[in-house]
Amino acid sequence: MKSLAPMLAALALSGCIAMSEHHAGMQANPSEAKIAFDFTEGNPKAMLAKLANVDVTRKQYIERGITPKIVMTFRGEASYFTQSGLSMVKEADREDAAKVQAKIRELRAANGVESLEQCNLPLASRKLNPDNLMSEVKLVPNGWIALVGYQQQGYAYIAP
Repeated sequence: MKSLAPMLAALALSGCIAMSEHHAGMQANPSEAKIAFDFTEGNPKAMLAKLANVDVTRKQYIERGITPKIVMTFRGEASYFTQSGLSMVKEADREDAAKVQAKIRELRAANGVESLEQCNLPLASRKLNPDNLMSEVKLVPNGWIALVGYQQQGYAYIAP
């Protein structure tokens, strides 16, 4: 059994390398990439890293001559980061939460980002007021319904 684990790891790694070299899952000449990212992360450091990865992905598509069409939805604990203020965020997390908000603003203005959407459903249970959303973020009645709509339009669903 002990000798099987390294062999399986090597096979898995070689598969990842082969897939990345051929850009597995990509069409030969796509003109656009439609992606709906679904954020539920409550940890501001982790959320910031995920948003940075979205930005890297967006830039990589542009570098390849592919037009990104990105939608980002916020639900659950991620809802704290779409508020115009940070009073509902733990004091110890506010500095990092402010960085998340700055990245959200940056991404909203970035080429290829079509929409940022906050689901209304988790707000009441978290005592968040829909009137306090960042101006860059649009309120939708139900994030799942919005995500289904995007998938029906050909957007790939990604829950980072």
